[in-house]
Amino acid sequence: MGEEEQQEEQNQQPTSLIEPTETSESPKQQEYEWAPPQIRFDVPPYRTYHFYKQFRTGSNPNNFLKGVKWSPDGSCFLTSSEDNTLRLFSLPDYGSNEVHASSASEEDSYAAELVIGEGESVYDFCWYPYMSASDPVTSVFATTTRDHPIHLWDATSGLLRCTYRAYDAVDEITAAFSLSFNPAGTKVFAGYNKLIRVFDVHRPGRDFAQYSTQHGNKEGQTGIISAIAFSPTHTGMLATGSYSQTTAIYREDNMELLYVLHGQEGGVTHVQFSKDGNYLYTGGRKDPYIMCWDIRKAVEVVYKLYRSSESTNQRIAFDIESSGQYLGTGGQDGLIHIYDLQTGQWVYNFQAAADTVNGISFHPFLPMATTSSGHRRFQLPEDDNEDLNLRGDENCASVWHFSCVSPLGEPC
Repeated sequence: MGEEEQQEEQNQQPTSLIEPTETSESPKQQEYEWAPPQIRFDVPPYRTYHFYKQFRTGSNPNNFLKGVKWSPDGSCFLTSSEDNTLRLFSLPDYGSNEVHASSASEEDSYAAELVIGEGESVYDFCWYPYMSASDPVTSVFATTTRDHPIHLWDATSGLLRCTYRAYDAVDEITAAFSLSFNPAGTKVFAGYNKLIRVFDVHRPGRDFAQYSTQHGNKEGQTGIISAIAFSPTHTGMLATGSYSQTTAIYREDNMELLYVLHGQEGGVTHVQFSKDGNYLYTGGRKDPYIMCWDIRKAVEVVYKLYRSSESTNQRIAFDIESSGQYLGTGGQDGLIHIYDLQTGQWVYNFQAAADTVNGISFHPFLPMATTSSGHRRFQLPEDDNEDLNLRGDENCASVWHFSCVSPLGEPC
């Protein structure tokens, strides 16, 4: 057993894993019905916090962000960047600071609370669905990186809780390309080349169930499984995207293939269900359109949403705000485009950065969103100046505040 694997084995004895009692197969009924605020997209948002200097290190001046995700409890957000590092930024008390942040500022709004370095390029990361900053046991997120097992990180201390390891035919560790917790928070689903492996959250190590995405002569999915998403309505359905330009719908309990969707121009890099679970949105690499599918019919595309991404190999993420009515997506033009999901019509856009906006994540219950931007830059051989002379609104992360209306129709 090698030194690295011995270290991984030591990490299998964490002081505290996520306790099974923290989750259930279905959410408890609440005594009241909470309604999210209605974001007003006819009023330009303003930038409340801005970060760029922390992503520009001397060791990697060409560093750039690759994605951003709010935590499920909304207390913080997590960024991934080209320097193989994840940074966690806590959100100050809502309403405590109304000062508008400027991208021209010489300093970041505040420093990251946690900085976690991975050994290789980060393929994907996701939050535990019942994460709560007030309960350290649940305050975790998972990452998958090149040539490494899946890591479960403590979002409070920054320590490695445990690892979930998959091995290939010659007993070498193989890395997942995508991952997601199931809605109950009891399992980790991970995408590999023509395979999906399922790990029990409470049993770290090398135990897993394995499912092939190819089914003999039947239609299936080939290629790398590059994106995974679950229906938010606890219907037991999940969607997987593949670099073979297909998206498949499975049953979670037995991984039965229900159907395969064709039509994406590039390899699928992002899949997300609507809030009611009836529609699925898919986006692909070098594909200028996000496709909307009615999974109750799964015959044809309902509509397509345009974004500027046809000449970049980057993953361009999109997200649906808490009411489920609007979708926001980035693009190469530095704009965030907002679409009405009921009609598929463009509603609004705003300039989020001066370069490629590759990530957007709406706050789970506040009228806020965070964006990430950046792309790799290449210097000419004759250029002796090592400084890339980046502006403050390039290779950056920002938090945006939107005007909104409460469920009672009052400004909020």
